[in-house]
Formats: sequence, C-alpha cells, structure tokens
Amino acid sequence: MESDIGFQAALEEARKGAAEGGVPIGACLVSADGKILGRGHNLRMQKGSPTIHAEIGALENAGRLPASAYQGATMYTTLSPCDMCTGACILYKVKRVVLGENKTFVGGEDYLKQRGIEVVNVNSAECEDLMKKFINEHPEEWNEDIGEE
Repeated sequence: MESDIGFQAALEEARKGAAEGGVPIGACLVSADGKILGRGHNLRMQKGSPTIHAEIGALENAGRLPASAYQGATMYTTLSPCDMCTGACILYKVKRVVLGENKTFVGGEDYLKQRGIEVVNVNSAECEDLMKKFINEHPEEWNEDIGEE
C-alpha cells in the first residue's frame, strides 16, 4: 500500500503541509479505476480554518462529482481520520480508507468499519515521525486541531 500512487500523493501533501508550517497530514482520493480525483493537506493553520483537514481538502479539490464517482473510491490519508473526516468518507460512500498510521492519533476507524468501509493501516514510519515532530513542537495547535483544550 505504501507504494500506491494515492498513498504517495497523500505523503507528498503531508510533507507540503509540514514545509508550510502546518499540521503535516495529507490525503488523496482515488477512483475505483486508479485515477486521482483530488488531493490536499491540512490547511487549518495556514488559512485559519477549522474545517480544512486533509481529507476535506482532497474532496474539495476533487470538485463537484456525481455520487457514483465516490463509490468504489479509496481515501488515502497519512493519519487515522478524525470524526469530521470519517463522516465525510461515510457520507460519500468511499469503499476503502488507507491510513498511514494511528499511533499518534486514533480516529473513527471502528465507525468506518461498522459502516462497511474497509480500513487499511500501512503503519508508515515517515507518517508517524512527521506527526510526532509536529505534536512535540506545536502541542497547542495539535490539540486545537483535534478539538481538545
């Protein structure tokens, strides 16, 4: 999975977010036939937005699509998705969520599975290292990003 084009695009997005001084989480939405529909990274700090997480950015950058475009699609994300991003994946009925790691944060994986969405964790050391570095250097921003004090 780490060699998948979608995962590599998500990782590139996470690196881009880190380089911009933001939360280093990236995502990429890939159609059932392997085409990248949209990709994005967390822009909460850069744009002062509470909702532009990586998965939401990928959906936004995919543009307006028919519901059929999402069915069978895979959302690649470098971190276990939060409740908001989990809900977006459920709403658009993506088939699979591939996450880079869940050691630094566990999101809605169980809920995704309950709703029939396949969840795959690739346990990427690079994804984990990016998040650990950010959390250590910016604990307040990280807690704000996940809705904690």
